[in-house]
Amino acid sequence: MELNSKIYIAGHQGMVGSAILLNLKNKGYKNLIVKTSSELNLINQNDVAVFFEKEKPEYVFLAAAKVGGIVANNTYRADFIYNNLMIQNNVIHSSYLTKVKKLLFLGSSCIYPKNAIQPMKEEYLLTGLLEETNEPYAIAKIAGIKMCDGYRDQYGCNFISVMPTNLYGFNDNYDLVNSHVLPALIRKFHEAKINNLNEVIVWGTGNPLREFLHATDMADACVFLMQNYNDKGLINIGSGVEISIKDLAFLIKEITNYEGEIIFDSTKPDGTLRKLMDSSKLQNLGWKHTIELKNGINEIYNYKYLIK
Repeated sequence: MELNSKIYIAGHQGMVGSAILLNLKNKGYKNLIVKTSSELNLINQNDVAVFFEKEKPEYVFLAAAKVGGIVANNTYRADFIYNNLMIQNNVIHSSYLTKVKKLLFLGSSCIYPKNAIQPMKEEYLLTGLLEETNEPYAIAKIAGIKMCDGYRDQYGCNFISVMPTNLYGFNDNYDLVNSHVLPALIRKFHEAKINNLNEVIVWGTGNPLREFLHATDMADACVFLMQNYNDKGLINIGSGVEISIKDLAFLIKEITNYEGEIIFDSTKPDGTLRKLMDSSKLQNLGWKHTIELKNGINEIYNYKYLIK
């Protein structure tokens, strides 16, 4: 991938896509193609086909997706499987038709079985049942991985799949119903502080363990893999560091300077009890994350709520 290569970033307004776009710009890539959802509806097969035929990108980062937290995944089950299947089917197939040199497909750690051995290695895919609450989203992402492999096997396409751990960063979704746990907690604690609330209620027992990676690191890993990885299957992208939801809540309480109590509502679902990625495959290629969790949360909290 040369500095003048024509590169399309699908989903450039999202947290991951915007981070990839910024990473590429910072590295000197200038021939970058982006389209908003109003300019290009990735769910529409004809629109996507016309766009690829006209633009003919050489490289594609497929970061566009319908995403959300445990409530959104479980509530909008039809939307999550339909929208994600349509987006990836259209982009991957058009990439094949227009002879894209390389495509990077972004999946999710939820593709792994609910009770997978920890840490989760790439070969654990399809070895057990999925977590029920996000099964439609996970099935769509698994289909994307297999689609990339199928086009590689049948047509020789250099389409690779990467599986990030739980992400956070700039341009995250802070909606209390549809967001992931980390931005939701940041918003809860911030609003509790400014409204002088005595307590913050956190869903679940607080016992589940989660691994988090800053989207800036995720983007750097994606660009690194676009330059250095060409194999079939999938490759994990994670920090290798995990924290309990309880400790995460207390960390965010500290960062936001909230002085009230934390109440854990055990009547609400915990989700998968542990989700740690084995990222040794990526680390052996020479990449490692650089942003530690406390520093990363402090950075995005200041950006979101304190910097005017």
